[in-house]
Amino acid sequence: MCRNVFKKSRLFLWLWIIAYVLLNGACHIQETKVSDKKRMPRLVVNKVVVMGFRVAMSQGEKPDVFRDPLSGGIYMAEPVSHDVVEKMTAFLFDRLVAEKRYILVSPGQAKGAFSNIVDSDRNMAISPIKIIQEVGKTFGANAVLIGHIYRWREREGTDYAVNRPASVAFDLHLVRPADGAILWRGRFDKTQRSLFENLFDLTTFKEGGGRWMTADKLAMCGLKKLLTEMPGK
Repeated sequence: MCRNVFKKSRLFLWLWIIAYVLLNGACHIQETKVSDKKRMPRLVVNKVVVMGFRVAMSQGEKPDVFRDPLSGGIYMAEPVSHDVVEKMTAFLFDRLVAEKRYILVSPGQAKGAFSNIVDSDRNMAISPIKIIQEVGKTFGANAVLIGHIYRWREREGTDYAVNRPASVAFDLHLVRPADGAILWRGRFDKTQRSLFENLFDLTTFKEGGGRWMTADKLAMCGLKKLLTEMPGK
């Protein structure tokens, strides 16, 4: 009889764990929104200039602390290649196009406006947030989307066995051109772990098909989660 009670207790414990995993499993996202006092009574975002991603630290530099010029947040950063930035910006824009939530200004158009604004300021006195505001105003947009990539470590190994798992960290900011206010900010910071190491991350395990993901795949998981939280029409 004691054995039956023990078996039932173990079964109940495992059922509780599985239920908790299913309800709470998700990619790890840190999101910060502006306070109610600073937000518009009704936040509506229709037209967005997609400036895309920037590197927090360029190749050749040593890993160090990076201060986000937009939010003032301080994070550890590692060198990231500009190829990764171009790829992530393309991922971001393609995803937004597919969602059809906004009227979009492409990263290419934003880059042209950015260059014109910087070239016109010979004294280099204009701040990063002012440049973002001017880019947004150029296109009559009510928001500019821009972010930084802090870490991009590729997987070392195969789909089923790794020496080092993929690891990525990046953020996104939605900036209002009228006054430079940050309407929304989201951050994704994740190193993939096996399901046995992290029972509460079933979503990532399922999205990877039970395999070790590449950095591209892991980043897409995070990008998708961030965009679901971004305010829209």
